[in-house]
Amino acid sequence: MFVELTSVLGLVDLVVVGDNLVRTGRLSLDELVEFCRVTRLPGRSAARAAAFLVREGVDSPMETRLRLLIVLAGLPEPQVNCVLRAFDGDVLRKYDLSYPESRVIVEYDGRHHIERVEQWESDPERREAIDDDGWRILVCVAADIYRRPERTLRRIFGLLVARGHPGLPPRLRDDWRPHFPGH
Repeated sequence: MFVELTSVLGLVDLVVVGDNLVRTGRLSLDELVEFCRVTRLPGRSAARAAAFLVREGVDSPMETRLRLLIVLAGLPEPQVNCVLRAFDGDVLRKYDLSYPESRVIVEYDGRHHIERVEQWESDPERREAIDDDGWRILVCVAADIYRRPERTLRRIFGLLVARGHPGLPPRLRDDWRPHFPGH
């Protein structure tokens, strides 16, 4: 099915499907990559390219889209769902996308961050704790991906530069543009 979807889905949506297949346990990342490597089905090249970008542990389609916007622009790939633990091993927080080396978090906030009272009330305290730990959080919403992708990339790139993140390119690539045209 994954390979057959290349006839109707672009790269980003295909990776969204792959991330979901892996997250829900329908197949492992290794199984997906291997199948795409050996298949002779039409669409195999596009499927291989997408499978290479699939990651384990991605929680939502919008996290996939945000990660691909970052990666296709040539920025280092952020860690998916980094878990910060207390000294006793208890989970303190989990970050959607992060760069632990420079303590940068890039998070996607969906509608539930304003529609669910518990979420809306807990977000400020969580963000204060992130600040107290010396991390910097950059929050993105749907419009940052669909309508303002270039601005979003400039924000992320600027924050990584300011935090001294290693291995940054001198400038952003344009490979993201066909996949995130903006409106």
